[in-house]
Amino acid sequence: MTVHDTPAAASAPVADPRPVVRSHHGDDVEDRYEWFRAKEDAALIAHLEAENEYTKARTSHLDGLRERIFDEIKGRTLETDLSVPTRRGAWWYYGRTVQGKQYGIQCRSPLASADDWTPPELSPETEVPGEQVLLDGNIEAEGHEFFSLGSFEVSTDGSLMLYGVDVAGDERYTVRVRDLTTGTQLPDEIPGTFAGATFSPDGRFIVYTTVDDAWRPDTVWLHELGTAVADDVKLFHEPDERYWVGAGFTRSDRFLMIEVGSSITSEEWLVDATDLRQEPRVVWPRTDGVEYESSHAVVGGEDVLFILHNDDALDFELVRVAASDPAGERSVVIPHQPGHRLLGVSTFRDWGVVGYRRGGLPRLGLLDYATGGVREIEFDEPLYAVGSGSNPEWAPPLLRLGYGSFVTPGTVYDLDVASGELLVRKRQPVLGGYDPSEYAQERVWATAEDGTQLPISLVWKRSFGKAGEAPRPLHLYGYGSYEHSIEPGLSIPRLSELDRGVIFAVAHVRGGGEMGRQWYEDGKLLSKRNTFTDFVDSARHLVDNGYTTPSQMVAEGGSAGGLLMGAVANLAPELFAGILADVPFVDALTTILDPSLPLTVIEWDEWGDPLHNAEVYAYMKSYSPYENVRADASYPKILAVTSLNDTRVLYVEPAKWVARLREVGADALLKCEMVAGHGGVSGRYNAWRERAFELAWLLDVLGVAD
Repeated sequence: MTVHDTPAAASAPVADPRPVVRSHHGDDVEDRYEWFRAKEDAALIAHLEAENEYTKARTSHLDGLRERIFDEIKGRTLETDLSVPTRRGAWWYYGRTVQGKQYGIQCRSPLASADDWTPPELSPETEVPGEQVLLDGNIEAEGHEFFSLGSFEVSTDGSLMLYGVDVAGDERYTVRVRDLTTGTQLPDEIPGTFAGATFSPDGRFIVYTTVDDAWRPDTVWLHELGTAVADDVKLFHEPDERYWVGAGFTRSDRFLMIEVGSSITSEEWLVDATDLRQEPRVVWPRTDGVEYESSHAVVGGEDVLFILHNDDALDFELVRVAASDPAGERSVVIPHQPGHRLLGVSTFRDWGVVGYRRGGLPRLGLLDYATGGVREIEFDEPLYAVGSGSNPEWAPPLLRLGYGSFVTPGTVYDLDVASGELLVRKRQPVLGGYDPSEYAQERVWATAEDGTQLPISLVWKRSFGKAGEAPRPLHLYGYGSYEHSIEPGLSIPRLSELDRGVIFAVAHVRGGGEMGRQWYEDGKLLSKRNTFTDFVDSARHLVDNGYTTPSQMVAEGGSAGGLLMGAVANLAPELFAGILADVPFVDALTTILDPSLPLTVIEWDEWGDPLHNAEVYAYMKSYSPYENVRADASYPKILAVTSLNDTRVLYVEPAKWVARLREVGADALLKCEMVAGHGGVSGRYNAWRERAFELAWLLDVLGVAD
């Protein structure tokens, strides 16, 4: 063992324990590090800074590797680039990135004519006729360590622009308005908004949401341009702490849609876009456990809503109702099919688009309003991801969509709806001679302890031999919560692993959405342990079938996937050489017990309510990573990454976890960004350096660091 591998090589920070007792359901638990929650405590800040210094010292031998990986990411990325233009009104809208600049630049150029539906082919070297720079994120970020754009929209007539900026990392955005004709800022300034502010179709109003003390978007507001924010009209307020709210206009500009939702229940309200001060009217009154979403269309001259719902339809069905009487007669368009998970519907003037999952992959189909038939858009690769792109226009002849796989760079297509032809608009450039044929992807299946078949996606470089022919270093990723699916996609940073012989694998564990709604139901609440045991069973399958060995495998997960990492560290520490946990939810029970913390009450639908239910309390206590650190375990190396200003998974969770792990002798490191939010640092170069840091640590643990 080299010096840099030895925990004693640098002095690990030791925080003073300040025990407090937590008492629930007759159970008293002493927590030695709950005082870390006092964010303004100078001792806490000093401790986090000491953790960063310790991590820096312990990983200093990787400085050269980190720089090489950063250079590889940078060298494979076309730094000066443009997005594919999207048509809206009389303009093509697109974004620019410029070499050496951290942030994107939002631009537009005029259409050639009203019939112009072919986006201009832009290149960094060619001047764009009539180009207007709308917002340069680099200018807006000047003087700030953090910058994030949470709202950005141009009015329908193209004359005004709104944008919402966060410079602290706490996801509270200040909305400002600019006159694009004169370039002047309007006096309107709305602080403390949530992301997603939008103009009304006539450009007279801004609709925005605000959050409560628990960071829950709970109120929808109407701001009339030129008036004081104090005079803004409260359009809707949701008092139930289990529900979020959001608002946006239908593509037809016919209605403002106010959406209310928890993890298991939803409700929508309509407001006529021509009279936004009128009282909203409900689409379907909420019913506990029923989720739905609606999309407006005009069929046969009648305003209708296409509604996707799961009322007695586990994997959802699609119905059509009259917009004037949504609670009236339902016409079934796509009936419920078990295992065929309907994901969403998007309507245009002449046709619709339906997203769904089948066979573990996302798919898209065109919906014929007259027949109700769905024509699937087909692709050749065995593993891929596809989804609708930016399609703001109401009556386009083309559908913008995005496509990619583990080996195929992200591709923007326009589908000619009439002919079915897929028109390639752009494929993500990967510099340095990237050749997709040099890499391979496949899906294999593991067997869970209860007999369930578990999909595992694999990608590797062919020159190192077929995956499974001989044990190789392997990076196993997992998430498994909120019905979120980990889709196939090419990652430029990941190439730095693959090109060093590492196999990248995704364990599609229960709690995600890959195999339909039941897959999600079987990995939440009192079935949550399935998520953790599925990951362990997937790892064992890869070892038992010769893909890797425990000494050659590192696991990674972030946020709720970080909870997964903490749980499997306790369940099967012997299976992994290292565990990388990004913004990990590892003190889950403490968080979910406190309804005053951000998002807690909303999360009860996902995890259960341990505050009022003793069974849920006992179940969560049995798996919460911080509660279950084992003195008898030989833990793998652990790197936890967090951010001081994260509003979703607080820094205190990984900080407490690392301190507890150290008490039992684990080799655990903590890296805390002192100016960042849940998504980590801002700026693409900073993000690349952050990922290079993580990958260098991972490769070092795998023994393939060069």
